[in-house]
Amino acid sequence: MDPRQLRQFVALASTLNYRRAAEQLHMSQPPLSASIRRLEAQLGVQLFERTRRGTALTAAGQAALDDAQRALFHAEQFGRVATAAARGEAGQLRVGFVGSATYALMPQLMPVFRSRYPDVHLVLAESTTRQLLDDVEQGHVDAGLLRFPVARATTARIQPVERDHFVAALPAQHPLARRTRLTLAALQDEAFVLYSASAVPGLHAMALQACQQAGFMPRVQQEAVQVQTVVSLVESGLGVALVPSVAARHANRAVVFRRLHGPGAAVEIGIALAWRAEQETPAARRFRECLLSLAGAEPPAPAQRGRRAPAAPG
Repeated sequence: MDPRQLRQFVALASTLNYRRAAEQLHMSQPPLSASIRRLEAQLGVQLFERTRRGTALTAAGQAALDDAQRALFHAEQFGRVATAAARGEAGQLRVGFVGSATYALMPQLMPVFRSRYPDVHLVLAESTTRQLLDDVEQGHVDAGLLRFPVARATTARIQPVERDHFVAALPAQHPLARRTRLTLAALQDEAFVLYSASAVPGLHAMALQACQQAGFMPRVQQEAVQVQTVVSLVESGLGVALVPSVAARHANRAVVFRRLHGPGAAVEIGIALAWRAEQETPAARRFRECLLSLAGAEPPAPAQRGRRAPAAPG
């Protein structure tokens, strides 16, 4: 059935006047009358009664009106949703993220994105940088917020969006926690909680690089995957750690965070957005544009690819 016929039927059923219905539909009355007759002939049912008093719905017309209005609504909704999805304003968006992206980046980004694009259904999944790279490359997620630098070459596009540096995390009762100025070299005799080389190779390599620049190799007491877990293990007294400075936003009384000075303190880390340029969905493009506008980041050059993190010493 032609949606125009449904629209004409609903307009006439609402006004019960051919002239007014024709005006609403921006057409003349004779073509409207002819279209309604064709619809009745197609259905084999009389929808309107034509009397001296005017036009009235038959019982069949009255029974069909609700379904006609619903069908017309869904037909129009189909067009609106398809158009909105093509513009990136509707549909589903799958975003993977590392846990430390929840410290500052996501609380800033998500309310803005949801406000701008309320009809985009967000599917969020926490993971590790290594897994996120695989998921982006294989199309399991549309975008990934992961740790940067990445530890391997990748076909995904990589754009840093949050730059950061290491700070020292120490148990509150640790003697070094009382220092107002702390060098990384001062931690050389301490046991370290370090990031897993297999699950978090980027942060693992960057932490080792920082220690190497400070003139020592850390004595690893325990390994962990998530920054939050590293901080919890420091709180448990298993050692000290190097963590992104954003972790200090959720400090507690049992752990203190100290800015580092001297060699190794300038090693830069951060969070980057990863996506597939060739298969980027409209909703993913909107997400990227929103994120880059908040981060004040410049769009990456067309040829940019993920660069390798410095090799782990030893």
